[in-house]
Amino acid sequence: MPNLKNKVVLITGASSGFGEDAALLFAQAGCRVILAARRIDRLQDLAQKIQNAGGEAIAIPVDITNTADVDEMVKSALDIYGQIDILFNNAGIGRVDWFEKHSLERDIAMLVEVNLTALMQVTRTVLPHMLKRREGHIINMVSVAGLIASPLITSYAASKHGARAFTDALRREVAPLGIKVSGIYPGPAATEFGQHIGKSRTYGSVRKSFSSRMTSAYVARRVLDVAKRPRRSLVIPWWFRLVTTFDMLFPVVVDGILYVFSKKNHKLD
Repeated sequence: MPNLKNKVVLITGASSGFGEDAALLFAQAGCRVILAARRIDRLQDLAQKIQNAGGEAIAIPVDITNTADVDEMVKSALDIYGQIDILFNNAGIGRVDWFEKHSLERDIAMLVEVNLTALMQVTRTVLPHMLKRREGHIINMVSVAGLIASPLITSYAASKHGARAFTDALRREVAPLGIKVSGIYPGPAATEFGQHIGKSRTYGSVRKSFSSRMTSAYVARRVLDVAKRPRRSLVIPWWFRLVTTFDMLFPVVVDGILYVFSKKNHKLD
């Protein structure tokens, strides 16, 4: 198994959820971890926790939608460590509700900016330094919403389909130059993320049936697996691959199932 010791890992959205749990695991594996997010107090607590356990971590406050913040984050990381071996693009936001209830500013524009535009901007800022070394690994946290477009997550699915397309196109572009690019596609998991996506009762009942089956810590372990053994994509849990394959092969059937779902539930929320 490849050794990650002394690798420099930059994690966005590191203050909670997948990012926080992945940071702890990367540090345990001997990586030097750069923690990036808006909530500096949470980052500092996490950095202290890692350091107390004998690991190495620094906290950098950043709003990834702010170009100047992103430039400063990458500059600081390179000034301290001289390299970034792994970029884990984990930051993201969500919104769940029927589309006519989405606001343009928060539920459409900001969601696309964070989940897609900012992900591309962070990558664009880090990539030249990886290309110069002809080495690096970019891991993008996407979502099964980037593979299946479902009712109640229209804006989120749009942003995540864009993130998937970016991930695939970039991988094909930079693979000959020594850079690996991976996409992670988790289904619903029990994280803080699920507390800030809206209050649709219909989606809440659907999500509840799935999220209890997969923890943030489990997803983080799988992210570490991908860092150790790079692969183009990982859908988790495994059985979601059956769902995505069914959607690809039998879209008319899926349309029929979701037609019934939407007709039954659209006016309940």
